Amino acid sequence: MSQEDAPRTDLAAKTVLYTMPGVDAVIVRRDEPYKVTEAGALTMDLYYPPGAAAGARLPAVVIVFGYSDVGYPTKLGCKFKEMGMCVSWARLLAASGMVAVLYTNRKPVEDVGALLRAIRENAGSLGIDADRIGLWAGSGNVPLAVWLIMQNGMEYLKCAALCSGFMLDRVGSTLVADAQKAYGFVNPCAGQSIDDVRSDVPLFLARAGKDQFAGVNESLDAFMAGALNRNLPVTLVNHAAGPHGFDVFDDSETTRHIIGQILAFMRCHLSVGTPKE
Repeated sequence: MSQEDAPRTDLAAKTVLYTMPGVDAVIVRRDEPYKVTEAGALTMDLYYPPGAAAGARLPAVVIVFGYSDVGYPTKLGCKFKEMGMCVSWARLLAASGMVAVLYTNRKPVEDVGALLRAIRENAGSLGIDADRIGLWAGSGNVPLAVWLIMQNGMEYLKCAALCSGFMLDRVGSTLVADAQKAYGFVNPCAGQSIDDVRSDVPLFLARAGKDQFAGVNESLDAFMAGALNRNLPVTLVNHAAGPHGFDVFDDSETTRHIIGQILAFMRCHLSVGTPKE
């Protein structure tokens, strides 16, 4: 059975347990190339708000992918950008007034850099404001997003929402490094600390109180303590009864409230007005 023929798993089909007006009217541009490799073009899908005005420059949110698409379809039956969770988050972000970006990759660190460059260089034709870009990441994708907000020269990254994520290893700890070996995500910020995180990027951290993956909450709690010690612009919401990935696994009012908070956070820091009902 080829990668393309592999059946989609139950996990790949799960969608975010929240909806809002406009999600079904979102405009999608699929498979726009952003980088050419020897194995073929890497592409992005762009999700636009319903009724986006021609010529408008809207802020964008990149949904960060910290694994490689090489081999990914054999595990889940689809590419990362085709997962129900990713598509439903993209539609929510678009319905909230932002352009959501999903993408394929081969080398996660190198390719996300190429993606960001392509978005900014082609901002006019893509209808994107090159200086208003945010990040969304969850679980094992978070270390790559954390690394991005450590980089100089990326002042256009205005905010990041990080959900149930592995963060940074404290000195003497290997929790995140051990998880990287076990699950296969990239961890480009290995060896770096909270002191390397830019102080001008507002962060939203969503914590699952019942997270079942070793190392997630330990690293998140340490990150939060360090962020407060540095007086970074950080917001933490703790879903006390929530499991890992509660946005797709916990059908509750608390889950929906937190998802709404994340969308409001992104709108606020990307200067987007409240969507009309």
